[in-house]
Amino acid sequence: MNLILLGPPGAGKGTQAKWLEDHYGILQLSTGDMLRSEVASGSELGEQAKEVMEMGGLVSDELILNMIFSRMKHSNYKSGCILDGFPRTTPQAEALDKMLVENDIKIDHVIEMRVDDEAMVERITGRYTCSECGMGYHDSFKKPKVEEVCDNCGGIEFVRRADDNTETVRSRLSNYHEQTEPIISYYGDKGILRSVDGMQAIDEVTKQLKRVIG
Repeated sequence: MNLILLGPPGAGKGTQAKWLEDHYGILQLSTGDMLRSEVASGSELGEQAKEVMEMGGLVSDELILNMIFSRMKHSNYKSGCILDGFPRTTPQAEALDKMLVENDIKIDHVIEMRVDDEAMVERITGRYTCSECGMGYHDSFKKPKVEEVCDNCGGIEFVRRADDNTETVRSRLSNYHEQTEPIISYYGDKGILRSVDGMQAIDEVTKQLKRVIG
């Protein structure tokens, strides 16, 4: 089973992808992680990507598609995968479809996680982690039981991602609406798009996903 998860930054795609991995035995295929892994491995595709990135360029859609296809052919992905971070634009979606058809692979579900922009700003800017063990917390939704002490390891140092600030988050959301939202109509026209309410509690979102997938 192959899935595409759509939704803006902070929608909870990573959290739900982990559940999908555990429940269905399919693996998340994050383009960012994939790129880093290919570069680190020194593969031919990784070397091509490294050269482009070192020159300050953007890795081409063709190269990303080749990496995706390479992963999907691997035995680790025989049960399927969850595409996260690609496609981001309609041309990318069209190119992905072409590659899949040529290789007799199909996307079973495209799932949009619908969320509210202002809630996403609060959700993302409030995130922080323990610098010792990586345990995640939030200013509003998940504070340590003892103030400034990690529940998991007792650490007292916490960090926030530099790009988890209001200005950057709003910019990322704006880019999503401009570049990625048209994909929703693209897959809707193909009849494989389903939507879930990403504003619900994590467990409820999971239940919605389960109903969609069956």
